[in-house]
Amino acid sequence: MARKVTLQTIAEHLGVSRTTVSNAYNRPDQLAPELRERVLATAAELGYTGPDAAARRLRSGGREAIGLLFTESLAYAFSDPGAMQFLQGFAGATEEAGLAVVILPGFAGRPGRPHGGRDRQAAVREAVVSGFCAYSLPVDDPGFAAALERRLPLVVVDEPRTGEHTFVGIDDRAGARLAAEHVAALGHRRVGVVSFRTTDDGYSGPLTPEREAGSTYPVTAGRLAGWRDGLEAAGIPWDSVAKEERVVNAPDAGADALRAVLAREPGVTAVLCSTDQMALGAMSAAVAAGRPDLSLVGFDDIPAAEALGLTTVRQPLLEKGLTAGRLLVEPPEDPAPREIVLPVELVPRASTRPA
Repeated sequence: MARKVTLQTIAEHLGVSRTTVSNAYNRPDQLAPELRERVLATAAELGYTGPDAAARRLRSGGREAIGLLFTESLAYAFSDPGAMQFLQGFAGATEEAGLAVVILPGFAGRPGRPHGGRDRQAAVREAVVSGFCAYSLPVDDPGFAAALERRLPLVVVDEPRTGEHTFVGIDDRAGARLAAEHVAALGHRRVGVVSFRTTDDGYSGPLTPEREAGSTYPVTAGRLAGWRDGLEAAGIPWDSVAKEERVVNAPDAGADALRAVLAREPGVTAVLCSTDQMALGAMSAAVAAGRPDLSLVGFDDIPAAEALGLTTVRQPLLEKGLTAGRLLVEPPEDPAPREIVLPVELVPRASTRPA
């Protein structure tokens, strides 16, 4: 393997100090023009292209980007409708300030490799950024821990809500309660639930009380609590609800979970879903199972929800991204942590009807 050319390599070749070679790139005024030209010519001859720009910015304190810690894979970030709306808002805020976004994806939900492990921590520690946005991370995410070690400006979106850092999000519990109250008001008493993952162990199956209690995702825990609040207030025992948990936020996962709910409780008349993506899959599965009468409620209000008539809980995804981005590029004068809770609302559509 060819030896890597460094500043020291060039210095040894010319018989000068490493500092002299460094000055040729970083402090040209410190060298005679003839010497600098000789250094640069030798560097070119040896195949040296110059100091690493990111490393140089880091040493000098110059950072021209915001780091975005994402819980999912990069492919998910650019394919999930809800994530795309958030990213659109976040990128809009950073572009206004002339800053780039460095996305640091995770691998949550992949058995055997939750959160990306050591690689994720190293990427966060080495990122040349002026601050971090932690977007929807579990409470034990190692990337979040690495970001805290950097002691840079930090904004948390959705989770983990620590109380010690600026937070932008919604009241998931209140939003889910709206959905539960809606189906109860329509007369539904036999209800099912399709939940997004509670932890990053790769599990898909019935949602047990133990998994619900041990959730490491506050958003999931909040939505489960909101559904329980609304249903029990209407006299529907939570332990009578058929609950399925799935690790992937996608229509296929929602369809699979809906089939499992119907297999366990064929008489279910309404199903509450953690996300619109899962609810849209459940909608297709209900039709295929000969249950077009089944009432379904999602959460998010992505564009496809309106197009397909899905009742859902709307949250301001674009505004969430804009708000988080602006807090990082234009930090408030008061450095104390802030809590910005954006509004949610129930949007009734054709997918819900009286029992």
